[in-house]
Amino acid sequence: MPKPKSFINKKSEVFLEKYLNNPSPTGFESEGQKIWLEYIKPYIDDTIIDTYGTAVGVINPSAKYKVVIEAHADEISWFVHYITNEGFIYLRRNGGSDHQIAPSKRVNIHTKKGIVKAVFGWPAIHTRKSKEETPKSDNIFLDCGCKTKAEVEKLGVHVGCVVTYQDEFMILNKSNYVGRALDNRMGGFIIAEVARKLKENKIKLPFGLYITNAVQEEIGLRGAQMIAEHIQPNVAIVTDVCHDTQTPMIKKIVEGDLACGKGPVLTYGPAVQNNLLDFIISNAEKNKIPFQRLAASRSTGTDTDAFAYSNAGVASALISLPLRYMHTTVEMCAKSDVEAVINLIYNCLVNLKNNHNFNYIK
Repeated sequence: MPKPKSFINKKSEVFLEKYLNNPSPTGFESEGQKIWLEYIKPYIDDTIIDTYGTAVGVINPSAKYKVVIEAHADEISWFVHYITNEGFIYLRRNGGSDHQIAPSKRVNIHTKKGIVKAVFGWPAIHTRKSKEETPKSDNIFLDCGCKTKAEVEKLGVHVGCVVTYQDEFMILNKSNYVGRALDNRMGGFIIAEVARKLKENKIKLPFGLYITNAVQEEIGLRGAQMIAEHIQPNVAIVTDVCHDTQTPMIKKIVEGDLACGKGPVLTYGPAVQNNLLDFIISNAEKNKIPFQRLAASRSTGTDTDAFAYSNAGVASALISLPLRYMHTTVEMCAKSDVEAVINLIYNCLVNLKNNHNFNYIK
């Protein structure tokens, strides 16, 4: 059987590369939001930008019944925390940055004067003792080629400057997207492509659709909490990433059995509204979209939780993209899964009726 033609085209991949390569650290997402809003502009009727930078494209803004499709825009990063007299820079996490991958990485320090280049320095193997060989959050440091604190500060670097990795987007073996911040700007790409597909297929929705790219997820779902109160939706379908568990050193008995290339992952858990989840599963089955299942514990750890428990309760569900090497600079996902998540969300919206009843007891 021939594979279905991909909806993702060259133009959308150009947007994806630009969007992923642009730094959008938690609390400093504005430049990435501008890129995202510019791309979705032809496919929406209105926009909302809240106080902290969450961006929303709205279709049918006057409709009473409101549906959200959501991703988060921010990426993990570091803050400059302390500059030594010798010009070395120590850091604090901004989100869940992994200190073990830092040594020998190239970074950008974001200052009012522009980007300052630096590297995570690390002693040569010849000079280290065994007890010093493990990177820790308090022994990794930046070197920007300066010899004094004054020289560092002259470049515009000060406590509070944000630091991002320099690594950029690539396509691996023609079938995988690789880069930093696929968690979760790939979700932002997915919901933008859903908006494009609705427009190009001339779909008239009977409800208001709020295509939401939220900020500050990596530090506690903060952007979703704020925008949920602003929009006050009836339904929220959130897309984020989850772990591919097929690589070495991951225990399936702990993390589940999930694989890149086998389709979207649908989560079961208290924050996921059961009838909405059943609706999504029925759409996947009807449209022959392969999917996988994941059981969450007390929370999903995604913006789903923020929407679900807002506004006296919002029917919410989570559609995840399997991802390898999360919170590294080489996050990897399958192109086929990205396409499948787009198609699943699109088909759910097309089949969602105005004032659809997702009450717990039918």
